[in-house]
Amino acid sequence: MNRRMLILVTLSLCLFLPNTLRSQGYPKQAINLIIPLAPGDATDVAGRTIGEGLSKLLKVPVVAVNRPGAGGTIGTDSAVKAPKDGYTILITNNASLVFNRILTPEAVPYDPFKDLTPIGMAFRTPIVLAVHKDAPFKDFAEMAEYGKKNPGKVRIGTVGPGSVGHFTVEIVNSISTADMTMIPFKGAGPAVTAALGGHIEGAAAAQGVVAEHLKAGTMRGIVASTKMPEFPQIPTLAQLGHKQNLLGVWAAFFAPAGVPAEVSKTLIAALEKVVKDPAVAARLGNLGMVADYEPPDKLIAEIREEHRTVEQIAKKAGLIK
Repeated sequence: MNRRMLILVTLSLCLFLPNTLRSQGYPKQAINLIIPLAPGDATDVAGRTIGEGLSKLLKVPVVAVNRPGAGGTIGTDSAVKAPKDGYTILITNNASLVFNRILTPEAVPYDPFKDLTPIGMAFRTPIVLAVHKDAPFKDFAEMAEYGKKNPGKVRIGTVGPGSVGHFTVEIVNSISTADMTMIPFKGAGPAVTAALGGHIEGAAAAQGVVAEHLKAGTMRGIVASTKMPEFPQIPTLAQLGHKQNLLGVWAAFFAPAGVPAEVSKTLIAALEKVVKDPAVAARLGNLGMVADYEPPDKLIAEIREEHRTVEQIAKKAGLIK
């Protein structure tokens, strides 16, 4: 090997080895997992569950750090500003990445497309439009027909303006003659209680909130944001022939923008393996969630599409100018 060739080989090794060693060396210490919600929240419990799986795979502690406030914005912003070394990651939901940016843009100091590195979708919490068992309609078509004949008489409880439940009402009204009226409550539980008491016709709530009532037959599921293994009889709007599905709640993992590519690759591979673990999926199912891994490119595409959808609905509903 001549001198020139030896120099070229040496330079190539110098360029290659740091990346290789960095990939092999990460992680070397505990990883902080920021959860922008209060301890005990369903997403907090699910995030910790996945964090345990990541810890076993990566062989370092994954420490949950709760930073609640402002609908997830405070914790998400702290992750954006964290060191770009892979030792701070984030699990957050569409409230902080989509809804808040549209409804209160002045309160959201980050851009998820520029300030975060996507690791992958983790799970979804289906939203169910459920009604009292004695409601005068049995399915979506009958509800639309009833609403057409009785404008404003289909009253649906939600947690208030701008919530996923509120958008459920707006989406259904936009594609049907149901003419539902959104009734705000201080929580999903009170909304469901009002429906069970016959004070309103139904509620738009997370699967976990209505699951026991659906099983007991005291409430009937009309439509859901995504298919639910426990309740295969409840259709999505897409199954009913509509282009727009209901919006559900989803949660995904991110790192700050600018983390080394080798670090993100390690995290992506680990998250996919954990979320696809049947044992983890079962634990999430007990929380009313559906494990649903999506790679970074599909996650970003979904966020962009949901942003467009939410913005259009919000404008039509008069929630924004």
